[in-house]
Amino acid sequence: MALLEIEALKVAIGDKPILNGLSLSLDAGDVLGVVGESGSGKSMTALSILGLPPTGARIEGAIRFEGRDLVGLSDAAMSGLRGDRVGMVFQEPMTALNPVMTIGEQVAEVARLHRKASRAQARAAARESLDRVGLKDIPLSRYPHELSGGQRQRVAIAIAVVCSPRLLIADEPTTALDVTTQAQIMDLLLRLVREDGAALILISHDLALVAQAADRLAVMKDGQIVEQGETGALLTALSHPYTRALVAHAEHAPTRVRKPDPAAPAVLEARDLVRDFPGPRRGLRRAPTFRALSNVSLAIRPGEIVGLVGESGSGKSTLLRALLALDPVQGGQVLLAGEPLTPTSPPRRRRAIQIVFQDPQGSLDPRWTVDRLVAEPLRLLDARLSAQARRARVEAVLAQVGLPSEAADRYPHQFSGGQRQRIAIARALIVEPAVIALDEAVSALDVTVRAEVLDLLAKLSDELGVAYLFVTHDMSLARGLTDRVLVMQRGRIVESGPTAEVFAAPKHPYTAELIAATPNLAGTLAARFGDGI
Repeated sequence: MALLEIEALKVAIGDKPILNGLSLSLDAGDVLGVVGESGSGKSMTALSILGLPPTGARIEGAIRFEGRDLVGLSDAAMSGLRGDRVGMVFQEPMTALNPVMTIGEQVAEVARLHRKASRAQARAAARESLDRVGLKDIPLSRYPHELSGGQRQRVAIAIAVVCSPRLLIADEPTTALDVTTQAQIMDLLLRLVREDGAALILISHDLALVAQAADRLAVMKDGQIVEQGETGALLTALSHPYTRALVAHAEHAPTRVRKPDPAAPAVLEARDLVRDFPGPRRGLRRAPTFRALSNVSLAIRPGEIVGLVGESGSGKSTLLRALLALDPVQGGQVLLAGEPLTPTSPPRRRRAIQIVFQDPQGSLDPRWTVDRLVAEPLRLLDARLSAQARRARVEAVLAQVGLPSEAADRYPHQFSGGQRQRIAIARALIVEPAVIALDEAVSALDVTVRAEVLDLLAKLSDELGVAYLFVTHDMSLARGLTDRVLVMQRGRIVESGPTAEVFAAPKHPYTAELIAATPNLAGTLAARFGDGI
């Protein structure tokens, strides 16, 4: 008997179907990868298994777990399963973890609820679970904000496995992590599944990552599984057009027409930047100063796309804030169009550099229309423009990013993730900057939307001559998009050069480590199954 069997599952909200006749089965010890675009129904499948569909959702069909149909079970019965027999690892641990509870309390809480353990027993179980996930040196008294992103994800996994569940569901568990941490988390999940004899459902839009881990693959589109089967056979045969499209988008590299002039004056330059942070207080004493940037220099020329890569904590975000003159530096200087840029520079000096953030949902005010959001930089910098002139500029820049003029009168929640990112790019473009910093700007997008946004960025660079500083932890993305790449480690740029040369023959061992840890679909298929695409 299968551990999990889903048969003809339908989920609808009002008149809108979300899942439409989904069927799959999973045995103990299996790793099932579920892939598809945003909105395909991947997360809804996981939430349905957990008995957590949206309010008002109607569910038909069967979800049998250990022979027991979960559809129609009471909340109390489902609460007894969740965290005990079925564990869940969510995408963003910072929102999944309680910020006012220590990590020890959060792991112990699960043991107390499901194992009826005493406080001492639950605390011991928490310590053991945290040790299992590689946090032996982290005290139980730490809070989530005191940990790195990878450590927080390990805590989320410790919570999910503390009761040794039979089924573990991981929904995009590595999206926000750098490549080396991503590899560690995936190794950890697979090791825990093997040790406990459990099954794993791995939900991801990263085909290369799923190909590394999954025994079987289910491809979802519009609430249905359009193709499923053994991972190697499915990804080498590519019998369904949608699967072929996903693979093509996963390996997509935008075409560049315009070549940057290496002799042109830099539009953005950093010279020997030093950034120090005071150490934490320990009683009456303060710990030594922490140096986050150590004599960092770089130059970006018109129309050039420069990638900045490195692990979490390498100094990428600190450098970005220094380049944007959001934070002071203790040494060196930033030059924008040949003139110094500092935190006290007037707004007009800053218009030549703009930024696009990782999460457009969080960076766009939900109460404002797109017209007001995109025009905001104009209001700050060009107060003399009339309302009609501002509206014309907004509609023109929306057209540049592929959105209709009527989009100006709508709100962010009325758009998809990819469309919201286009709005964020339009807001950056409206003041005609010389350089745009993109901070993990496509990491939260599925492969199809990501390919569209990358093509858009390449087209805008070609047409407008705008330069990009592309901050990313995705080495494959840097390889396909950038002209040059800068590799950061511990506050220093340890390697730089033309992207093709750096990837072909990395000179620094840290660069080689990052490249080796990056999932590669064709390479994974060749290594695991003896064939490629």
